[in-house]
Amino acid sequence: MDWNELLRALALVMVIEGLLPFVAPARWRQMMLSVMQLDSRHIRIIGLGSMLGGVVLLNLL
Repeated sequence: MDWNELLRALALVMVIEGLLPFVAPARWRQMMLSVMQLDSRHIRIIGLGSMLGGVVLLNLL
């Protein structure tokens, strides 16, 4: 993998991450407030699940 691919992947992540705050800022704010009420353990579990899902998706592609 070269640097161009990595930068494209990071740019795509930024675009996807920016969709919800752009399209539905009130819902995004509400979701962030809900996440802030979770304890660190639950947030780590969600992060781990997201990373594992990404790894599985990358391997399928």
